[in-house]
Amino acid sequence: MSATQIDLDDEALAEAMQLSGARTKKETVNLALREYVERRRRTEARIRHFQEAQEWDEESFWRQHSAEKGIA
Repeated sequence: MSATQIDLDDEALAEAMQLSGARTKKETVNLALREYVERRRRTEARIRHFQEAQEWDEESFWRQHSAEKGIA
């Protein structure tokens, strides 16, 4: 883990601490970073899925659906 000095919006930090239940500024910032990364990953996965789905016909859709659900 690295040490970084940054200026933070005190009101936003206080609200984030309250909403998250985090006890320290460090915990709050690390939680916010992890949540941001996870949200971006989900967004990118949805975009990839949407782009792939544009090429599907009905048979391809059901094949992909079955594969995702583990249906033989």
